[in-house]
Amino acid sequence: MALQQLMEAVISGKTAAVQAEVKDALAAGHRPEQILNEGLIAAMSEVGARFERGEFYVPEMLIAARAMQAGLALLRPLLTQQGVALRGKVVIGTVKGDLHDIGKNLVAMMLEGAGYEILDLGTDVPPERFAAAVREHHPVLLGMSALLTTTMRNMKAAIEAVDDLGLRSQVKVIVGGAPLTVEYAKEIGADGYAPDASRAVALAKSLL
Repeated sequence: MALQQLMEAVISGKTAAVQAEVKDALAAGHRPEQILNEGLIAAMSEVGARFERGEFYVPEMLIAARAMQAGLALLRPLLTQQGVALRGKVVIGTVKGDLHDIGKNLVAMMLEGAGYEILDLGTDVPPERFAAAVREHHPVLLGMSALLTTTMRNMKAAIEAVDDLGLRSQVKVIVGGAPLTVEYAKEIGADGYAPDASRAVALAKSLL
């Protein structure tokens, strides 16, 4: 089956092969949303499962996610044209004072691979910018990352900034990063904590 080969190309991180398989699948009459769901999203679910089993590590996940994005770039205009709704918008960023982005990028890619529309605010994002993005884009999820103990407190400030706008009940907040814990996430009023990108996707799905 054509979509099986697409899945394998994504899992292996072969960008050119992924693009070729997407084009072949479209030419063979597969619908864009079918290619998205049964090819790209299914592949990223398998990548996440392999990561959890210890068969894949961060580099393999990044390579697969980049290959998936190359396929998604071809499908996105077709999906938009057809009005295919993605699962919802996600605003994501690394908090103020922190320039680490590998974990955040991986979570963004994995969530995109799970069918969410991503708005990545980048690194060193001040609390009011997170809040403004929630007000403007109405995401279903706000994801924040911190890799330094000194910048963790800015997550609480961002949640408070969203609350000040009266929008806290409209968005689920997930946090992640090496120094964080489930307890800390609860303490600052987040809805959940994920230790890695694969579990961030599972957490997002369970909250939404």
